[in-house]
Amino acid sequence: MILRARSLRSSGPVLLAAVSLGAFAIGILSFSVPGLQPSSFRTRTGQPQLVSIEPLGDEGAMCQWMPASASEPFSMALPQQSSSGASHRATDKIERAPIRVIRDTYPTYSAVALDLQTNEVYLQDENLFGLKVFDRLDNTPPTAAFTEPKRVLGGIETKLEFNCAIYVDPKTGDVYSVNNDTVDHMVVFPRDAKGNVRPMRELRTPHGTFGIAVDEVNQEMSLTVQHDHAVVTYKKDAKDLDHPIRLLQGDHTLLADPHGIAVDTTRKLMFVANHGSRYTPTGERPPEMPAHWPRGRDTEEKPGSGNFTPPSITVYPLQASGDTAPIRVIQGPKTLLNWPATLFVDEQNGELYVANDAGDSVLVFPIDASGDAAPARNISGPRTGIKYPTGVFVDFKNDELWVSNMGNHSATVYPRTADGNVAPLRTIRSAPAGKLALSIGNPGAAEYDTRRDEILVPN
Repeated sequence: MILRARSLRSSGPVLLAAVSLGAFAIGILSFSVPGLQPSSFRTRTGQPQLVSIEPLGDEGAMCQWMPASASEPFSMALPQQSSSGASHRATDKIERAPIRVIRDTYPTYSAVALDLQTNEVYLQDENLFGLKVFDRLDNTPPTAAFTEPKRVLGGIETKLEFNCAIYVDPKTGDVYSVNNDTVDHMVVFPRDAKGNVRPMRELRTPHGTFGIAVDEVNQEMSLTVQHDHAVVTYKKDAKDLDHPIRLLQGDHTLLADPHGIAVDTTRKLMFVANHGSRYTPTGERPPEMPAHWPRGRDTEEKPGSGNFTPPSITVYPLQASGDTAPIRVIQGPKTLLNWPATLFVDEQNGELYVANDAGDSVLVFPIDASGDAAPARNISGPRTGIKYPTGVFVDFKNDELWVSNMGNHSATVYPRTADGNVAPLRTIRSAPAGKLALSIGNPGAAEYDTRRDEILVPN
């Protein structure tokens, strides 16, 4: 609808609010004039007065929503307006450039993996939507602005958006990339892919997938589903609309906003990192829902079931399914867990590596850790260069530990047994030294705090 108000200091109506969203119109208008009566619309008060409410017709201007992956600029996607009628007049204001833009123009690395056959490092860029490939021995000099990647994979054809987890097949070099937000697909590329190319295979996944773990012995891959508190397992070669072969979900699982996942095929265990927030889906399973597809926001939520628990790592039998309780849980203040992200299992040495995002650290636990157990090693401190780490990878061939840091546009490398406030052996930077990430990711709104002169942006 269109709300019009009149200030009797002026000579005509003034449009206060008219916002059209799809089939709905939203207007915001809040004022009060004491003693205002219909007859007072023509009385000079010096204040705004509501004079009419006019519903938009069926032919009113409507916004057409574009997918996040749309390649054309938003202004080009708007419907062409007719030159007839005041409500359809074209305007050059839509082409106005912003006064300024707050945006991080550097890559932020959400995950890291190595191809040890080619001695290459793959860094998952969640900010600019792509993959950067470097030589394993690259090391950015302190005075250099950044290190140039040897090749880049990205663009609308790749379907890489909010890509948060990566797996490189140790035999074939195929690259598996998981998208978390706007593109509900996992995509797979050959090891030499570059540029804006289509994936050689893609798999439709539940919304909000985050982590990936591949069981090469049984040729299966498991993905965490963040929002629906679940783990779905597929055949490793699954593609298109293939269904999961197993689903782990339910109150007894203690899954709560799961992120990282890792498997130990020697001990037949599965580890899942949980941020700690959850709710209980209770609705009937829709008949059109694929087999082993997690129930979530597309069903019903149990009223009052939302809760927050301390972050944790839950441990299950390797092929757990249904509402299976964990066989043990790592949780408590001594663990130092704070938004645990990617996990990596060292089967040979019996250790579990944790990229501890909000803790600015990498934690290493014994593989059999349980309860409120302190980590055996804790890599953290100003010398480490670790800032919001979300990816971790152990290179057994060269006995090195790799960390991807979303907080400072870098990947850092350490001896595998590093502990404490240790400097990295090497650093690959994609921004000037000391440049921190803006941490703007899929912002949903913005507000201005007039008292503190600050812009507030929830992500």
